[in-house]
Amino acid sequence: MKLIEAIIKPFKLDEVKDALNAIGIEGITVSEVKGFGRQKGHTELYRGAEYVVDFIPKIKLEIAVSDDLVSKVVETIQNSAKTGRIGDGKIFIISLEEAVRIRTGENGDEAI
Repeated sequence: MKLIEAIIKPFKLDEVKDALNAIGIEGITVSEVKGFGRQKGHTELYRGAEYVVDFIPKIKLEIAVSDDLVSKVVETIQNSAKTGRIGDGKIFIISLEEAVRIRTGENGDEAI
């Protein structure tokens, strides 16, 4: 099992979610996060004063999948989240040692 974490632009959320649903992914966790990478942020003007916005709003998706679905999920996220511009985001793949469904006690692949 793997945990896929994807950091994407907020306006791409619906497109990514629909694409994941289309390939049979039923469960995702979505968080609003802030951060920066090469994009570095930008300057804004507020009441005549210029200030730097260091942290850029992003969306973090967390998806637990069985090993055989990892490449399909990563490809789907990559294709649906891509704009071709800086700040499109990152995808991280983390080994998932165990998963347990609280309601039934199922574990492993059955729990996800």
